[in-house]
Amino acid sequence: MQNFIQKTLPVGRLQCNCQILVCKETLKAVIVDPGDEAAFILKEIKEIEDVLGAPIQVKALLHTHAHFDHIGATRAVKEHFIAAGVDAPQIFLHQADEVIYSRLPEQGARFGFQFVPPLPVDQYLQDGQKMGVGKMKFTVLHTPGHSPGGVCFRKHEDSEASIPESVFTGDTLFRGSVGRSDLWGGNDQQLVQSIQTRIMTLSDDTIIWPGHGPSTTVGHERKTNPYLNTRA
Repeated sequence: MQNFIQKTLPVGRLQCNCQILVCKETLKAVIVDPGDEAAFILKEIKEIEDVLGAPIQVKALLHTHAHFDHIGATRAVKEHFIAAGVDAPQIFLHQADEVIYSRLPEQGARFGFQFVPPLPVDQYLQDGQKMGVGKMKFTVLHTPGHSPGGVCFRKHEDSEASIPESVFTGDTLFRGSVGRSDLWGGNDQQLVQSIQTRIMTLSDDTIIWPGHGPSTTVGHERKTNPYLNTRA
């Protein structure tokens, strides 16, 4: 029986894939890329709690990068837990994206969105950093190219807990495509190098959960992704 819950929530007008990951055994959770629609995200958490019959503790808000469509609901989600008087989740981001993060209102204005300034980052992510939340074990992979501080979160397989090997790639790698490199601090050559050296080195059956669009696998992208085949 699967000992964790994963909900993929496309949020906002750009349909960022916000991920809610819950360890059913410990009732601890993380949210990856709370990009928009804080009320929707919190509603889904409440529904998970109703199914489990117990409150869950969201330990971390993990960000693959700091573009507005991936951080837009971070403040509201954290402030909800602060107002509820419970331990609020910590905000995690790679330091190389902090300047982009701090300019959230300016980012939004460029694309016609309005945002208030973000809350401070609680912890900076480091390449190779190990993170554990309940039975879920993660490794941080620094994958610059879409943004200077872009990261992927590798979630390690745990057969006893029925947790499959997977990687949350943000806007670094999509099904059949790769992230754009013409935004703040992007670099095309660095992007492809990150994909080839940090993601394509994982096993073929590793599930890829991108920041937009459907899931895929490392093996499928290795064989069919035209951007990797032509630009590598």
